Amino acid sequence: MDYSRRNVIKLGAAAAAICAVPGGLFGADDMNKKKIPIGLQLYSVRGQCEKDLPAVLAAVKKMGYQGVEFAGYYGRNAKDMRKLLDDNALLCCGTHTGWDTLSPAKWDATVEFNKTIGNKYLIVPGLPGDRETSADACKETGKLFTAFSDKAKPLGMRVGYHAHGGDFKKFDGVTAWDLIFSNAGPDVAMQMDIGNCLDGGGDPYATIKKFPGRSVTIHIKEHGGKPGAPVGEGDVKWNEVFDMCESQGKTEWYIVEHESGSQPLEAVKACIDNLRKMGK
Repeated sequence: MDYSRRNVIKLGAAAAAICAVPGGLFGADDMNKKKIPIGLQLYSVRGQCEKDLPAVLAAVKKMGYQGVEFAGYYGRNAKDMRKLLDDNALLCCGTHTGWDTLSPAKWDATVEFNKTIGNKYLIVPGLPGDRETSADACKETGKLFTAFSDKAKPLGMRVGYHAHGGDFKKFDGVTAWDLIFSNAGPDVAMQMDIGNCLDGGGDPYATIKKFPGRSVTIHIKEHGGKPGAPVGEGDVKWNEVFDMCESQGKTEWYIVEHESGSQPLEAVKACIDNLRKMGK
């Protein structure tokens, strides 16, 4: 194809403009990064959910969230919950399900409920008191998670564990979290909570890097900044978090959780608005 001198100059100017975009917006590395949907952990707006769950789901969808993660079902059965999700064009991006619900006696009911609502992420939000009392207990917990995960995998589901500050206490210099996941199989999902990890004295950046591809879903929670700061207005190195999640290619959901402040709905809207400004 023939190009005039003027066209060549225009093309060169356009290329220079692309190269000048801050942060290499159109760089090869960025082109290869995965676009990850954003969900909301409904614990963030639990008080509002108790009063009027349908209205909350409608508001969450309007804000731009693509999915929700449950930490309770507000007295509703699975079919009713699925209808509410479908009515609002929302996906279920996880449930926080107690350790006991993965027991043999409750396993079938747990699987059936989550299949009905369209959820494949069974995330344990906390452990019984004896599961993290020593290095050996943590190692055994990792092995038990592997057993749960092996049962879930043929069903198209993932079992995982959610981070709280106490998971970053150390036994002989090694955190409980690292001991659990070093002894858990690769299919056990590591739901890092950035804010909780930092609150507990942990290093979320090093931890995500140490277990590449394990952050199938990750809690996007701020740390530092003014009281009640939404995502993007604190001290978290979000670019570093996003870069690891998107370049590793295994993260399937960013899940916002915001637990402080007197206006929860306004806060979670500010979180997603800031994420959009960051290009998410």
